[in-house]
Amino acid sequence: METAINVTRLGLDPYLGWGAFYALCAVMALVWLTYLINRGQAPLSRLLAILLGLAALSNPSIVEEERDPLPSVAAVILDRSESMAFGTRQDAAEAAYQAVTAQLGADPSLELRVLESDPKADGTNLYTALQGMMADVSRDRVAGAIMITDGQLHDLPANPGEAGDLGPVHGLIVGNQDRGDRRVEIVEGPSFGIVGENAEFIIRADDPDGGEIPVDVSVNGGETRTVFLIAGRDTPLTLEIERRGENVIVLETPPGREELTLANNRTAASLSGVRDRLRVLLITGRPNAAGRVWRDLLKSDPQVDLVHFTILRPPLKTDVTPIEELALINFPTEELFEGKLGEFNLIIFDQYERRGVITQSYLANMARYVEDGGALIIIAGEPFASPASLARTPLAAVLPAVPNGEIDVEHFVPALTDAGRRHTVTSPLDGQSWGGWMRAVGARAEVGDVLMTGPDGGPLLVLDRVGDGRVGLLLSDQIWLWARGHEGGGPFSELIRRMVHWMMKEPELEERQLSLIASGDIATIRLRTLSDSAPDLTLETPEGEIIALNWTAQAPGLFEASTSIEQLGLYRAEAGGLEAVALNGPANPKEYADLQSSDRVLAPIAEATRGGVFRIDADGGSLPEIRRVGRNGSAAGGSWLGLRERGAYVVRASSSTPLLPGIAAAAALIIFLLVAWRREGR
Repeated sequence: METAINVTRLGLDPYLGWGAFYALCAVMALVWLTYLINRGQAPLSRLLAILLGLAALSNPSIVEEERDPLPSVAAVILDRSESMAFGTRQDAAEAAYQAVTAQLGADPSLELRVLESDPKADGTNLYTALQGMMADVSRDRVAGAIMITDGQLHDLPANPGEAGDLGPVHGLIVGNQDRGDRRVEIVEGPSFGIVGENAEFIIRADDPDGGEIPVDVSVNGGETRTVFLIAGRDTPLTLEIERRGENVIVLETPPGREELTLANNRTAASLSGVRDRLRVLLITGRPNAAGRVWRDLLKSDPQVDLVHFTILRPPLKTDVTPIEELALINFPTEELFEGKLGEFNLIIFDQYERRGVITQSYLANMARYVEDGGALIIIAGEPFASPASLARTPLAAVLPAVPNGEIDVEHFVPALTDAGRRHTVTSPLDGQSWGGWMRAVGARAEVGDVLMTGPDGGPLLVLDRVGDGRVGLLLSDQIWLWARGHEGGGPFSELIRRMVHWMMKEPELEERQLSLIASGDIATIRLRTLSDSAPDLTLETPEGEIIALNWTAQAPGLFEASTSIEQLGLYRAEAGGLEAVALNGPANPKEYADLQSSDRVLAPIAEATRGGVFRIDADGGSLPEIRRVGRNGSAAGGSWLGLRERGAYVVRASSSTPLLPGIAAAAALIIFLLVAWRREGR
């Protein structure tokens, strides 16, 4: 700190206040001009009198001050963001940082403030950091700022003129400006949509070589399709929303000729699927208590649109009842099973048998409906074991079990299998007390998962995936006993709801699922499976590195693994054909949006504050000369940058001596007025 200095200056402190004093000056000037225009005889005497009067009212004095000079404040900010990790950027920046801070720290007229940016932040926010550093500094002490960065800043003001009070702002740019990088991004997309409808995205790929870029698109780890994008051009992309809940859309492009990193060759977006209405077709072969249970439960759900038909008689049966006395309508088979079959999300057959109402061709249509992604539930009663069984139709191609022709009518209590204790549909029901049933259809399970068993361990509830669709088979019509509370009842509503939601492919009810959570510094992978062992697990980082991890068993069929992670971006886990992706940080990290070293971003701010942008060598050399410059003018040249010398100070002591005491001013004013009257009297 410099020693105190003594300064003598002229001080003015008008008695009337500055506003009134300025107004009085204007009035006196107008009066004198009027006097001059009217050819007054003593304009000079009148002018001297006015000036003397105004001078007296301004209360002039000689002020003597003891001042302590204040150092100017300079800021040096080092970019520690993730983009600085490529090539020699970090080493060059560190060398420049050490050299600059050493030089400025040795200047006693400067107060040096230094800061390193947060490496975990989403984006490089050096300007915000500068504002925070200078928040407690009066602007007449700001000498300027030096930012050591690769030039990719994400928080600069839209109007460069707003940075003027923090300047001059200089940039020392590290990195090879000629090194390119291929990248892909999702420019725009919805955050939610209706399941089964399309969502519109805007995507973009950039490559220094330009041309056409292949981009692989996948949804929820499913089958990929390739689209070709023109480099640098926003392109629309239409995707179908597959399921309720989170849908993860992944874009990936192969490495280009030039690559700074592969982390931005892959990006993702999360879209929440909302189911509008669940359309269910319930066909009851004959009136029965179980059918009423299904109907009442489905109708009680406001999200379900239920269409229910009960077939009371086949069309060829002779019946002499007059038509006007029948409360029946013709069964719209053609409309349902040809025209509108695909509009239903779920079809339920309750104790249906072939009676000539639904033809073999319609049942074949239904089998194709399931394979194409539809859902089918069959509640099997006695007709399923008869020659008129649905198992003897084209629908047999999608059924997971074949009836053996027997019907067990003994009392039994449904029991969960090992698979049932692990399956997401029935595992929550384990340990509950259930009432008994009285009838089950004997069958042999051929495919799918047997979740519940009946008499003698025979299959009772079987679920299976067929093509893109799903099938459920309940080999009993006795679930209504649980609804009536027989022997204490059972979880009929929960079982039905969970089974229906599984048929609708709800993500949380997938029995074989791999989930990945990447948050902060930890990635956690969980596997749900129906088997006792877990397949090998690998985790792919945003940079493309493959890490093999070991599972830890948490419960039967439930495994978990975790590992520490460092990078922002998209992680992908794979185990046994299952795949899961997760984003660590935002969907499109700003740090990876553009990794090319550039001086274009910082240049407008530097120009607005009269600073400069300079490139430095890979080893941190070729630094510009740092000079102290005056308060005004340019603060940068071809090979130098300047920090302003503000000359701020604080007054420690002060005294004042009036220049025009009242008596002397009044005497001088009287003299000038007498001279003026004398001249005017001649």
